[in-house]
Amino acid sequence: QVQLVESGGGLVQAGDSLRLSCAASGRTFSGSAMGWFRQAPGKEREFVATISSLSRFTEYADYAKGRFTISRDNAKNTVYLQTNRLKPDDTAVYYCAARTSAVISSIKGAYIYWGQGTQVTVSS
Repeated sequence: QVQLVESGGGLVQAGDSLRLSCAASGRTFSGSAMGWFRQAPGKEREFVATISSLSRFTEYADYAKGRFTISRDNAKNTVYLQTNRLKPDDTAVYYCAARTSAVISSIKGAYIYWGQGTQVTVSS
């Protein structure tokens, strides 16, 4: 079992930045690829970014490239999502997720464990 707790969300203005954190406990964190997803009201949950177990590989959604950065600190059992130049369209609940594999994936169904989410609201 893995427990995931997100933090760092909030209400910001367009152009601002936020650093989201996801603290993991339970199963060996360093052996798991991690991902961030988001869900806006009335929309499906969508992929944001993923990182392999030892940070060697990352992948981003097209809208996240150049603005968002995923990273992890295995010593702290924490994965981060740095979000820059935020736009109103980035408003969503952001979820952290963990795989049982070390390999990255952009597919929602590849993730077994999910956090409760953290709300990000970007005003124009």
